[in-house]
Amino acid sequence: MIRIGVDLGGTKIEAIAMDGAGVVRARSRLPTPRDGYAAIMEAIAGLVHAVEGEAGGRGTVGIGTPGAISRASGLLKNSNSTCLNGKPVLQDLQEKLEREVRISNDANCFALSEARDGAAAGAGVVFGVIVGTGTGAGVVVHGRALDGINGIAGEWGHNPLPWPKDEERPGPACYCGKYGCVETFLSGPGMSASYRRLAGKSVEPAEIVVRAEQGHSLCERVVLDYEDRMARALAHVINILDPDAIVLGGGMSNIRRLYEEVPKLWSRYVFSDRVDTRLLPPRHGDSSGVRGAAWLWG
Repeated sequence: MIRIGVDLGGTKIEAIAMDGAGVVRARSRLPTPRDGYAAIMEAIAGLVHAVEGEAGGRGTVGIGTPGAISRASGLLKNSNSTCLNGKPVLQDLQEKLEREVRISNDANCFALSEARDGAAAGAGVVFGVIVGTGTGAGVVVHGRALDGINGIAGEWGHNPLPWPKDEERPGPACYCGKYGCVETFLSGPGMSASYRRLAGKSVEPAEIVVRAEQGHSLCERVVLDYEDRMARALAHVINILDPDAIVLGGGMSNIRRLYEEVPKLWSRYVFSDRVDTRLLPPRHGDSSGVRGAAWLWG
């Protein structure tokens, strides 16, 4: 059985054809068109046909998108690729591809990929986190990605940072219109903003981490604050969902010390005498989104 997965991103669109064992038989990508919605739909259809041709057969199609399909209107909502918002993405793709298409949020696809044959393979409940330019997450229970009745399961980044300290109140302004969202602290720009508030200038997260490793005291403080904030934010998830594993993705997942330090910290916030939840780096990395889209067909 051929499964086609498409990862629709703000800068690129990638498609793969994957067999039943999870082996990628064909792959193609191109820059996301800048000339509007219709061009993006055409690009997706073209990529699907290209990988099917290379793989030698027609397949099921799953799409990972920024945002989610509204339960009220059937149109896409909450996408940072704003030309997609309010558009009948699912309907248009089904018409273009002449078959049923399954669509899920890109964070759900990441979580599904890592739960099926990635870092958390075999785990019953998986929380997959993307911490990069933004902060999002997906939930997988026994191999199935949960969308939720409102299509927003896993919207972890737009909850307030738990147990805020005085200096964290009310928190930075978020594009969603509120203050102190988890995303404003744990995204890459969030770490840079933390440094800027202390030093008065901006430094990229990768440089902050390198400087911390070299003994730069201000950078070490920023990283320690980041670890504690992540521990608090993930402790809330553990208290509610109690997942077997949490997998980190996105650019901030490359900070290796998180996997050792954050679990040391979260036990003080989790309502349990022991925390067995594992914090894991991704196995498939940047390919998790497109693989998870293919796995939307089981």
